[in-house]
Amino acid sequence: QVQLVESGGGLVQPGGSLRLSCAASGRIFGIVAMGWYRQAPGKQRELVATITSGGTTNYADSVKGRFAISRDNAKSLVDLQLSSLKPEDTAVYYCNVQTLIAPDYWGQGTQVTVSS
Repeated sequence: QVQLVESGGGLVQPGGSLRLSCAASGRIFGIVAMGWYRQAPGKQRELVATITSGGTTNYADSVKGRFAISRDNAKSLVDLQLSSLKPEDTAVYYCNVQTLIAPDYWGQGTQVTVSS
């Protein structure tokens, strides 16, 4: 079974940047969209950004202008560039892949902590 693996999380000061990457352990067929979600302690998982197979992007209002999602990187399925980070961005970030022919794929998550 194909697994998703996120990387790039860590501890960063407010105003700093991180780049998250999501790679798959094998080939995934029929991808219609990929995205990033996050879950902070005591809160529900929420959408951060998505990108369709056609390249259309969508962002949560809270991250517009600060985060950028991209795909087709040679080393990963989908990346998320996080800039101008705020303490409220602290969460576990999850990669998601949607296909036409299988249930959604989810990664195990990577922790992002924004603190001085």
